[in-house]
Amino acid sequence: MQLKLFQNLVNQIRDIIGVEFGIMDETGLILGCSDESMNGEVHPAAAAVLDEKASVCEKGGQLFRKVYIKSKLEFIVYIDNKEESSGKFLSLIALYVMNARNYYEEKFDKGNFFKNIIIDNILPGEIALKAKELHIPFNAYRAVFLIRVDKARDIQSNEVIQSLFPNRMKDFVIPVDEENTVLIKELRSVDDTGEIDKTAKAIITTLNTELMVKGQIGIGSIADTVRDIGRSFKEAQTALSIGSIFENDKTIINYNNLGIGRLIYQLPTTMCKLFLKEVFKEGAFEALDQETLLTIQKFFENNLNVSETSRQLYVHRNTLVYRLDKIQKITGLDLRNFDDAIIFKVSIMVKKYLDRADKP
Repeated sequence: MQLKLFQNLVNQIRDIIGVEFGIMDETGLILGCSDESMNGEVHPAAAAVLDEKASVCEKGGQLFRKVYIKSKLEFIVYIDNKEESSGKFLSLIALYVMNARNYYEEKFDKGNFFKNIIIDNILPGEIALKAKELHIPFNAYRAVFLIRVDKARDIQSNEVIQSLFPNRMKDFVIPVDEENTVLIKELRSVDDTGEIDKTAKAIITTLNTELMVKGQIGIGSIADTVRDIGRSFKEAQTALSIGSIFENDKTIINYNNLGIGRLIYQLPTTMCKLFLKEVFKEGAFEALDQETLLTIQKFFENNLNVSETSRQLYVHRNTLVYRLDKIQKITGLDLRNFDDAIIFKVSIMVKKYLDRADKP
């Protein structure tokens, strides 16, 4: 926050109050004062005021009031305690300071600007003008990461993530809520996919080691301009949504690598139900037990290789062949046949999608 902003605030109300007053930061540094020679100095009573637990106290003939924003001490305002109205004046000064701070954050804070973009709280036509006002390069390659974690009790995940990206001129960490944080990271080029992967892995590792929480990251397509950041954020959201259905075991999900899952996610549920009804006769899919489904999963993971699948399942090759024959009898699909395997694979994904869609 600029000293000029607070001194202008002081100048506006100095003649009305008529006594010495001022504004300090959370360390006791004077940001604005009716006696301008005090600006930039540490108030002599600052240490004693900071030691006080009460939000309002009196020291050396002056009243002091601590100003908290989101439970964090941001400022201390003070006034000569010469009149009965001094306390009321002090409360008004504190209110002015809070309003000025909020106005400054909304108007000049780059992080708040990017947050307004991702939550659609700014008109598209205003984005370029605001970026210019904030001296943010409009045309630059940026990656948008949506980081989702379980709630941590002692420390906010966004604080840990922020510590990984100290360059606040190019990289912006934006808290959305207790579980979701957005990172907007500037890249060297549109082909800098290696940096994207490296960044995502570093975040996951840090969350696991420092917070002991499991994190998952959705990554949108690279944004070429500031205006594209909103689109990339929505893609990151979609990546997490699709990943929770089809790739829940993955910690890093890139929108550009969703494959057939993205196609299924965009289909109407009525069409998906018709597809399953066409592929399976009634009750056929439900007739497959967990052991059979595990066999199918391993068979797909090993590219329809019978020998390798039987080895990983620790069963005889003939046992696996028997299971595949059983699957064919129940479903009418021979998974050793490539076309049938594709149909079955897609069917499993469609079933997962419908099961999630049916949940309230």
